[in-house]
Amino acid sequence: MGFIGRWVVTAVATLVAVWLVPGIEAVGGAYLGPAMFALALALVNATVRPVVELLSLPLTILTLGIFYLVINAIMLELASYLSREIFHAGITIGSFGSALVGAVIISVVALLVGGATGLS
Repeated sequence: MGFIGRWVVTAVATLVAVWLVPGIEAVGGAYLGPAMFALALALVNATVRPVVELLSLPLTILTLGIFYLVINAIMLELASYLSREIFHAGITIGSFGSALVGAVIISVVALLVGGATGLS
């Protein structure tokens, strides 16, 4: 259940972010949008994220790791764009601030749900 479990956990975490964060809305269906976004986020995290983290390592060290929040928000924005363009379903993010808060909420909820269910 590795990939499927993480996909479900991320989709649930995205549903919570859509519900809690003003400026983040589902597109293409209340459940289909977050599910397709979670799939795009998995793709982005597997391909683009390692390169971005490596290139931003000096800035991350300089900020004592806080720059990872910015990287998370950028990956959320990219996955949002890709999910809407590829699957015609996903989430829209109104501002970078919404992306920052959404990234934190998705990370925390995914950690809690994954830990509670054993799916991650």
